[in-house]
Amino acid sequence: MGMFHYYDLNDTEAFVFDDYLISQMHEGECLDHDHTVILREIIKIHFEDKNLVYISNRVKSYTVDPLVYKEVEKMKNLLAIIIVTNNQTFFKEAKEELKHFNKPSLVCNNLTDAIIWASKLVKDSKKEKANGNV
Repeated sequence: MGMFHYYDLNDTEAFVFDDYLISQMHEGECLDHDHTVILREIIKIHFEDKNLVYISNRVKSYTVDPLVYKEVEKMKNLLAIIIVTNNQTFFKEAKEELKHFNKPSLVCNNLTDAIIWASKLVKDSKKEKANGNV
């Protein structure tokens, strides 16, 4: 793992690593179109020419506009979304939300599993690109 970048935004904290971005929303916020605009800017800065996985570390309670998933799935270099939570209510909500997302997704209960899966997806996409399958 290389160096990471940290952003403290109005509604969220973002941790940018080589192959993935971890977002942690603040309590009571709403993940909506405005959030995706900021997300796109961060992705443009750090992932312009490479694929990534978005990891949502859902430790706080917040709302999600399901239309967000239709917006972010248009990002060509976004391979997948992973939602991490060990709260059963958040887990069920995340499963429902991801029905609006038409790319690979996962809901899991710890960051370690999320990072392992994200790293594998990015590694596999690099192999496919190297083999000319993209």
